[in-house]
Amino acid sequence: MAGLFSLDGNILLWIQEYLRNPVCTEVFRVITHLGDRGQVWILLAGIFLCCKKTRKAGVMIVAALLFSMLITNIGLKHIFARTRPYEVVEGLFPLIPKPEEYSFPSGHTASSFAAAWAVWKNAPKKYGVAALVLAGLIAFSRL
Repeated sequence: MAGLFSLDGNILLWIQEYLRNPVCTEVFRVITHLGDRGQVWILLAGIFLCCKKTRKAGVMIVAALLFSMLITNIGLKHIFARTRPYEVVEGLFPLIPKPEEYSFPSGHTASSFAAAWAVWKNAPKKYGVAALVLAGLIAFSRL
């Protein structure tokens, strides 16, 4: 397990060294905050619930978010109880205020992909593709 922690620490340091810059930092701060408390997905669910054509997708987004929260934030985070990487990887500095909960699995990432998958399976594909791209960006922003 130590090898895995070393690998992901090295990946995070590489991202910090070679990809972090003022423009990307601001863009990814905005993207990461879209995932805060699932707000972008809740907004999307609300919009989808208003239209008959996308209502099923809206319901499925809500269900996916609830399921993701139960499994990830209430269950798995406490099982793994993983410390935030910036607390244990020397030289790694966070770009956002320090979250209080455990780091793994990422609630932002889990809820984003759960909601995006619900969109992919239940809404027109153009919305599904956009949702999956946004979920991927939110996931990457957490690194």
